[in-house]
Amino acid sequence: MTADLHCHTKISDGSVGIEEIIAMAKRRGLSAISVTDHDAIAGATRAVIIGKRQQVKVIHGVEFSTMDTQRGKKIHLLCYDCETPDRLEGLCRRIGESRKKAAMAMVRKVMRYYPITPEMIVRCATGSTNIYKQHIMHALMDAGYADSIYGELYYKLFDPDQGTALIEPEYPDFHEVMDLIHSSGGIAVMAHPPLYESEGAIEELISLGLDGIEVWHPNHTEEDVARLSALAAQHKLLMTGGSDFHGMYSTHARPLGSTSMPDENVQALLSYKDRQNR
Repeated sequence: MTADLHCHTKISDGSVGIEEIIAMAKRRGLSAISVTDHDAIAGATRAVIIGKRQQVKVIHGVEFSTMDTQRGKKIHLLCYDCETPDRLEGLCRRIGESRKKAAMAMVRKVMRYYPITPEMIVRCATGSTNIYKQHIMHALMDAGYADSIYGELYYKLFDPDQGTALIEPEYPDFHEVMDLIHSSGGIAVMAHPPLYESEGAIEELISLGLDGIEVWHPNHTEEDVARLSALAAQHKLLMTGGSDFHGMYSTHARPLGSTSMPDENVQALLSYKDRQNR
């Protein structure tokens, strides 16, 4: 059996609810999952409780958006098996406020060009802690201006280099987030390092106590997996992986469990803190 430790729900920028994800995991026969919504812990705590009821192993998780301010790159840090989630609520709230401010600015820009209403976007974002680009695109689809989330219009509006409506939130520096993850009793794992070209920060992260690297991810090539596996072995880091599931809000078809990690690595994660005497 295998596990998928990178999943997003309606709590952030996924299209599927927590109950549905857990039901799918059970049907798929996954040994474990982790709900890792962006900068939000409420869904993870609820998922653990529902997982116990449904006899599905759910590992508490969250994916934090951070910045490597020195190199000007984004870094996503996964926090697993947090012992005191309350200590992370302030960070989640601060990032959420920054994201909301950026989202409102993007909504105003989009509404200058397309006659959609804020209510249409809010309806698409029902259940989420914030408004994401996918929700704006969903509203544009409802209004007939796009036939997919990630099509020509998405890149016109939100391309990282030249999107006409893109406003990036201000994210905290990764040093601060690493400290908070560890002070809350969590395990810090660097998510998909090649995705944001953030591998240049790995050595510094390791020096700060990084616990693991996400080795298996749908965007990783075979060469990426081999390189990251070797790096993890060299520095005795945990190796994790998952599908980065977003439901219909994924860039490509990406079913739950389509990218997974071996059970032996799940067990290494679950026993990690005992071995580290943290």
